[in-house]
Amino acid sequence: MPAEPAPDIDVFLSGLLFFDLVFTGLEHPPAPGTEVWTGGMGSGPGGIANFAVALSRLGLRTSLAAAFGTDVYGRYCWDVLARQEHIDLSRSRQFPEWHSPVTVSLAYAGDRAMVTHGHPPPVPVAELAGSPPPSRATVAHIGLDTAEWVHTAHQSGSLVFADVGWDPSEAWSAALLDQLACCHAFLPNEIEAMRYTRTDTPEAALSRLAELVPLAVITRGGAGVLAVDGTTGETAAVPALPVDVLDATGAGDVFGAGFVAATLTGWPLVERLRFACLTASLSVQHFGGALAAPGWHEIAQWHARTRSPDYAFLDEVLPSETVAGTRRGPVTLGFGEDSWR
Repeated sequence: MPAEPAPDIDVFLSGLLFFDLVFTGLEHPPAPGTEVWTGGMGSGPGGIANFAVALSRLGLRTSLAAAFGTDVYGRYCWDVLARQEHIDLSRSRQFPEWHSPVTVSLAYAGDRAMVTHGHPPPVPVAELAGSPPPSRATVAHIGLDTAEWVHTAHQSGSLVFADVGWDPSEAWSAALLDQLACCHAFLPNEIEAMRYTRTDTPEAALSRLAELVPLAVITRGGAGVLAVDGTTGETAAVPALPVDVLDATGAGDVFGAGFVAATLTGWPLVERLRFACLTASLSVQHFGGALAAPGWHEIAQWHARTRSPDYAFLDEVLPSETVAGTRRGPVTLGFGEDSWR
């Protein structure tokens, strides 16, 4: 029998999209009754867009199903993702009179704190995703009742890479881990991993997660990353690259995108982790999440400067011809769109 044709889409994603407004240069957060001035700000698409843009900038054919408002925030995000970042939005929809979710991110002390305003999307994410298109990989945000479209993607042969968000109730229901049955990989941070597994160390959490999902990855910020791949028998721990952090907004999503891209390339686990750490470390040196994600131009520049033997594997994939650099986000919508201050 003839082989099945390769999917037209490398990675399919569905989730909630935000408009991000980022302030940097803060020494500390504002206290009640005070005002703090800061030296840096920028704006851009956020939420699931962080993952989508990072994937697209690494050359993966990326399709996103998300809700967009028709306000200035939603129109801007749609234009950036479709026209600038070349992401397929054929399964996304625009909703008049729906206020796009907005997040203000305050970057200080090497991390960030966020304030978000938003309303539930007009239709569930699962309705936008529908029956997902064939793809090599799927990125999903899992919950206590993971949507049917994620199970459908798994059944069709797509590798499902799952993450979770902060639980505002701080209940950290262990029942969420039951949803990993349809996932190929799970990429929580160390706090999420320990809380959901009821363990006291990242290493213990990793051991527990390895019993539930083929590929478990725990990110630890400046402490690096731990992972175990049950499909290959590999275990690895990789330190974070030392960089000056301007803004950590979306760094976990950019790490995840780098890891998905490296997994689809077929590298050994330690190289996949190193590549993902590199993409995240390059992103935190710029404002925002989505538009801070590096492309091959930035990766090639870094490799040429450092020539780190740990990254010799990049020689096999870096483009032989010069590629254009990525565009950063604007300070103000419609003004100075090619630069951040």
